[in-house]
Amino acid sequence: MQIYNTLTRRKEAFTPIEPGRVRMYVCGMTVYDYCHLGHARVMVAFDVITRYLRHRGYDVTYVRNITDIDDKILRRAEENGESIGALTERMIAAMHEDEARLGVLRPDAEPRATAHIDDILAMIETLITKGYAYAAENGDVYYRVRRFEGYGKLNNRDLDEMRSGARIEVDEHKEDPLDFVLWKAAKPGEASWPSPWGEGRPGWHIECSAMSTCCLGETFDIHGGGPDLTFPHHENEIAQSEAATGKPYVNTWMHAGAVRVNQEKMSKSLGNFFTIREVLAHHDPEVVRYLLVASHYRSPINYAPESLSEARKSLERFYNALDGVEAQEGEVDGGYQARFGAAMDDDFNSPEAVSVLFELARELNRAKKEAPAEAPALAFALKRLASVLGLLQQEPAAFLKGGAGELPLAEAEIEARITARAEAKRAKDFAAADAIRDELAALGIILKDSREGTTWVLDKGSESDDG
Repeated sequence: MQIYNTLTRRKEAFTPIEPGRVRMYVCGMTVYDYCHLGHARVMVAFDVITRYLRHRGYDVTYVRNITDIDDKILRRAEENGESIGALTERMIAAMHEDEARLGVLRPDAEPRATAHIDDILAMIETLITKGYAYAAENGDVYYRVRRFEGYGKLNNRDLDEMRSGARIEVDEHKEDPLDFVLWKAAKPGEASWPSPWGEGRPGWHIECSAMSTCCLGETFDIHGGGPDLTFPHHENEIAQSEAATGKPYVNTWMHAGAVRVNQEKMSKSLGNFFTIREVLAHHDPEVVRYLLVASHYRSPINYAPESLSEARKSLERFYNALDGVEAQEGEVDGGYQARFGAAMDDDFNSPEAVSVLFELARELNRAKKEAPAEAPALAFALKRLASVLGLLQQEPAAFLKGGAGELPLAEAEIEARITARAEAKRAKDFAAADAIRDELAALGIILKDSREGTTWVLDKGSESDDG
């Protein structure tokens, strides 16, 4: 099994520290607002990674933290006129709703920064004792970047390059402009905790160092996060953790790709910033998940209407293949599982794994026509492998009718128009019946008449079985 390691900038054979067990930490959300598409990318990427590691037989401990104290949280709570606790609890509940709709399994642990203040203080004190940190006169505590010999190794940058190329906040209390804060002295009225250096709160970087080592040990297997976290956040985590423990912090660093909207960087200033719930109000969650899974986790993703349309068509090909077949475990030839595993063993190559699913779907379509006895085992194999990616777990008929957010009309209204059409046909008013059919077709709702009655599906576009 090969995983691309951001630290070494190459694929490496994955060997967990403890045979059969994987300890993984992923940087989670700062809970001051609703989760956006970039968060969805990270959620789904590491959900797939966790699912596959478990499918492969590993005992995985997946930890994803929650940052529940931060400058942004303080500002938003003040703007809203609510307490910090009320804001963060509301946003955490919304985050859990969003990830559940995307089919993301909950992590094994979700440590919160405010519950680990003692661990944070202990690590800061260790860093001061070892000479890697210092308390300033204003009550802040800073990390001495130049004291740590390996600083910059994750991003392959040297200190002078960082200093000349970075916009560094001027702070007269720092010994060096590159030094970063471990503990912030509280301003009047701010949330704070007592410390040896006065009332204050932790800096963002030290929170993850303390929480990850507390939950997973001083050295663990995988650390992941979004593409924007390599510097300075993850670089600072390495410096803090390795200086404090004297041991390697993480063996494998993994970073998900960015999300772009219509080929532009997603940002509020450009007006192309979307929260997960805004997107799911208009699109089936599995369509959004498929869009994220169908690209390699390290690749950037372009979010656009045509991208979602193609994602839906792909899922419809799968669900059309599964429709009408009762999946049953059985023998399946073709080496699908082996090729699926080989793809995922190659740095979790989900696009290649999805291509194996398309092959299975084509074989299932063939079997339905030519060898019906083979179809149940093929359907079982398709659903089982797809479940590793968190896909194809709905009933085919339900999906083919369209996700709740994608219907151009309420389902009750569609059924009412179908009833009106049937009444028109009984009255031999075929022009009225055809008008209802055409009106629904214009909305993308296709009627299918049979001896049992009339059913409907959303327009699937091309029904080609090509993957």
